[in-house]
Amino acid sequence: MISFTSENILFVGSILIFCSILITKAGGRFGMPTLLLFLVAGMLFGSDGLGIEFDNVGQAQFVGMVALCVILFTGGVETRISDIKPVFGPGLVLSTVGVLLTTAFTGAFIFGLSQWELLSFELPLITCFLLAATMSSTDSATVFNILRGKNMRLKNNLQPMLELESGSNDPMAYILTIVLIQLALSVGNTDLSTLNVPELVVNSLTILVQQFAAGAMIGAGAGFATVWCMKKVNLNNIPLYSIMLMSIVFFTFAITDMLGGNGYLAVYMAGIIVGNNKMKNRKQVSAFFDGLTWIVQICMFLLLGLLVDPSEMWKTAVAALLIGVFMMLFARPLSVFISLLPFKNIGISSKVFVSWVGLRGAVPIIFAMYPVVENVPGSSDIFNIVFFITLLSLVLQGGTIAMAAGKLKLLLPPAEKNHFDVELPEEAGELSEITVTAELIEEKGDTLQALALPRGVLVMLVKRDEKYMVPDGSLKLLEGDHLLTVASSEVEVEGSGKLKAES
Repeated sequence: MISFTSENILFVGSILIFCSILITKAGGRFGMPTLLLFLVAGMLFGSDGLGIEFDNVGQAQFVGMVALCVILFTGGVETRISDIKPVFGPGLVLSTVGVLLTTAFTGAFIFGLSQWELLSFELPLITCFLLAATMSSTDSATVFNILRGKNMRLKNNLQPMLELESGSNDPMAYILTIVLIQLALSVGNTDLSTLNVPELVVNSLTILVQQFAAGAMIGAGAGFATVWCMKKVNLNNIPLYSIMLMSIVFFTFAITDMLGGNGYLAVYMAGIIVGNNKMKNRKQVSAFFDGLTWIVQICMFLLLGLLVDPSEMWKTAVAALLIGVFMMLFARPLSVFISLLPFKNIGISSKVFVSWVGLRGAVPIIFAMYPVVENVPGSSDIFNIVFFITLLSLVLQGGTIAMAAGKLKLLLPPAEKNHFDVELPEEAGELSEITVTAELIEEKGDTLQALALPRGVLVMLVKRDEKYMVPDGSLKLLEGDHLLTVASSEVEVEGSGKLKAES
């Protein structure tokens, strides 16, 4: 057996990360989700594999907390308010009512399953609903990674709705998990009729409102404060902007948690506000957080893979398989269809797709650690079942999302490739690309001068095949040329080749 120590952590950790990346390279050819392969890599290197010993739940929980802060903030920065505004209502209902319904349906099924004599699986009623609560939210890390990693463009604003749901549904799942842990510890197997149900409901609602309200308000305040700070602070070293932003992310999470709010919601809110305002050195900051997101995801999923004991997990595999299939085919679809009943503009195919993207990942596993830390009876079964269902979800759902979108006719044509790796300060103007088509040449002419660009629009570069040219008005354009334009905020340039001046 090999254990992590202060002497070998860099040696063992570097080998783990390097080998895991190679595994994902090979596994990616078969369409397997990247994060699933990191989980599997951790299991292969773990105690039942190559013998690396890691059983510190507290450390894994801390790494997961740090990772989720980074992932949610980065996801928020990349979310456009204009995209989520039309789907704010459905996204919010899915992240609250949807989570509650998923917990109710799944908890009832698990309790019924635990009464089945053919299965060597028995949990008290409260623990059954606790198990359901830990798995009730869709995983932000997995949703962001799969939807953006596959470069899918979905109809009906489905991508922003799914990302909004996964980024904001953790508070409800967290509250249900914490309340049910307290119930499981205080009640045990005693008579449930002794519970003060009205008081329990009031306390739960109070915690829910506090978590959402404090998380949203502190997150919004931190976001606007960050925007102001980024504008006012002038640093000599550009990389320090990214490091300063990272420190603000962790401060936002910590202060929100201290004040009784939900830190994950707060950093997601802060990210949305920061990303939708002008930011110095946006390209460098985005590159830093993209890289940071990958490293924390790798570390988190590797540690979670190392933490699980596969020989123990297989003991509950039959029950976990039945629960996982029920969640995917019944609990999640029922919750989605009921939650979205008020929204008549969302079609059946969209609801089916949203039902299928009920991905489980790191968040359910991290929530399943809370009962372990609190020594809730049956907590080891909870962790093993959640881990098995996460693997099942990543394989069946994560590996077929693109196919499901295609079958349901929800895919849009892929976005045109970005041909220029150029950035300007946001206050200097907006960059855009135009592709020269045969229709454009026939309609406008074959020179820049003939295009009659609106006032305030300039062509900076022309890319022809693999060559770049600095143009003048007499440059003869060919079909397939790509033009990089810069425009003031009063002018809109359409990438399809049509030019339009705003009134």
